[in-house]
Amino acid sequence: MPSASLPGCDDFTRHSRRNFLRLGLGSGLGLNLPELLRAESETGGRGKLAPRQKSLIVVYLSGGISHLDTVDLKPGAPKEIRGEFNPVQSNIPGHPVCELLPLLSTRMDKFLTLKSLVGFADEHSSFQNLTGFQMGVAQRDSKPHLGSVVAKVLGPVVPTFPPFVDLFPTMQHRPYNSPGPGFLGRSAQGVRLQGGDVNTLKLKGGQKQALVDKRGLLESFDAYRGSLETGGVDLNYRRAFDVLLNRQILDALDLSRESEKVRERYGRGSEKHQGDGAPLWNDQLLIARRLVEAGARIVTVGYGFWDTHGNNFGHLKGNLPVFDKGITALVDDLHERGMADDTLVLVWGEFGRTPKINKDAGRDHWSRVNTALLAGGGLKTGQVIGRTDAQGGEVRDDPIHFQDVLATIYQAMGIDPHSMVMDVGQRPTPILPGTAQPIRRAFA
Repeated sequence: MPSASLPGCDDFTRHSRRNFLRLGLGSGLGLNLPELLRAESETGGRGKLAPRQKSLIVVYLSGGISHLDTVDLKPGAPKEIRGEFNPVQSNIPGHPVCELLPLLSTRMDKFLTLKSLVGFADEHSSFQNLTGFQMGVAQRDSKPHLGSVVAKVLGPVVPTFPPFVDLFPTMQHRPYNSPGPGFLGRSAQGVRLQGGDVNTLKLKGGQKQALVDKRGLLESFDAYRGSLETGGVDLNYRRAFDVLLNRQILDALDLSRESEKVRERYGRGSEKHQGDGAPLWNDQLLIARRLVEAGARIVTVGYGFWDTHGNNFGHLKGNLPVFDKGITALVDDLHERGMADDTLVLVWGEFGRTPKINKDAGRDHWSRVNTALLAGGGLKTGQVIGRTDAQGGEVRDDPIHFQDVLATIYQAMGIDPHSMVMDVGQRPTPILPGTAQPIRRAFA
């Protein structure tokens, strides 16, 4: 881990407490973790723990994946609508998927497939998927990330393990990036780990020693507390170091501890960004499983780039096999490790794509229809809910508002989606509006 230039012990009396606390931890975490922990203590923690751990992995498909070329193919439609791909039958009779998703086709019984999502705005942003509100509303009213809600309401499973870990990279298109904790404040903010941070936190060789040295520096500084106005180093910095040096966390981030067989099963992908969106990096899916296994309640992953205005079919020929391998490996892994009942996986993007193929062999934005895949978490999988018309442009049966998906997620996590959470001013605010209702068939 890169080391900041730090004063020697003899220089402590020349540095104010405020200046000292500006020193970062040398990674993308910066001061986020200590400030997060301090805010937590100021707000009195995050409530009672659930009797059993319920965890969530959200895989956000930046750009909006084509429903017509994945799980809602229309082989009987005209060529300018049906596209290049052929359907293959899945293990749910009557519900084929794209031929580029052969692994998914044999595991559809492990998923709950939603084909009739509505209510989305035509906007490239993660706000709808991660807060349950369109971007303008979420920004105006400081709506929190669902991970922040989970962290606030359920709290940590392990005291030194953050309940919410955000693996979103920093994407060039800013609205793709992860929303913040909003009105819940820093106490509910996730610990954010980008690709470079994951590598840094492996703490090889001198990097780990540098972090240990910084902790020792704090302890030495604490010896001078008699001359400081507040009397001692902020306890939250000690807790931050405890988190970063916690063997469970470091082990969860260290994929070298996985067998080559598991690594190959997930497929590697690449940490290189696609377009102005996220990388198609399957290592993050494996890290997400490892983080949940180690104690995280919610992990969010930004995954791939799906904004296919041009060369839709060429792009999907490259992306869908990687997607197929990674998503099915994640779900299989959870089942084999006995984690599926208590770990929910949600995979979705911000909208579908146009039925009609454009002049550039692409599909444009189509907010009237969207799809999602859910797995595990105690939901009734093996179902396909909803149906679109013959061209895939309008919902015909069982319309599901995107807020209903969030309500379903909260309920599966053991959180009443209409309950009140206290904002930073100790004012009660509902998590979701009363119109948002859990999908009944998901629990039937």
